[in-house]
Amino acid sequence: MERIAVVGTTGSGKTTLARQISQCLNISHVELDALHWNPNWSESSADVFCSRVTQTLSGDRWVVDGNYSEVRHLIWSRADTLIWLDLPFTITFGRLLRRTIQRVVTQEELWSGNRETLTKALSQDSILLWLFRTFHKRRREYPLLLKQPEYAHLKIIHLRSPQAAHIWLQGLKVCS
Repeated sequence: MERIAVVGTTGSGKTTLARQISQCLNISHVELDALHWNPNWSESSADVFCSRVTQTLSGDRWVVDGNYSEVRHLIWSRADTLIWLDLPFTITFGRLLRRTIQRVVTQEELWSGNRETLTKALSQDSILLWLFRTFHKRRREYPLLLKQPEYAHLKIIHLRSPQAAHIWLQGLKVCS
């Protein structure tokens, strides 16, 4: 495991797990949201985003988290391992709701100076609504993608519960 992609629906714990893997294996952690979002919640153009991802993943050892389809081919083609956090909706929603409330209250800076606000959390651009829109889509999409021949080289680790993720991570710590 030298180049690892961590995927899963919004709120599944991709960034947290990727950070833990990064620390355990002493490899760089790349958060795709940090490469995608510009100030004032403006999105990078596809060209800029692809360029940022290509440059950031030019090294030999990394763990990257995120689900952006426009850069999937850049990441998955170079990755040797893909970890799919496939948690139940109730767990994911609960985590995302707690995280969103915490970020609104603390005004934690995310990427490029962006912060979550109550207005944003209740808008049509809400991360909570995004979960409702994408949760089932991701569950259908990933098994199909992972069967494609261009991704046959990937070692797939499919984690279906927080306990399974914890046990897997503990095993990784023992091995390193």
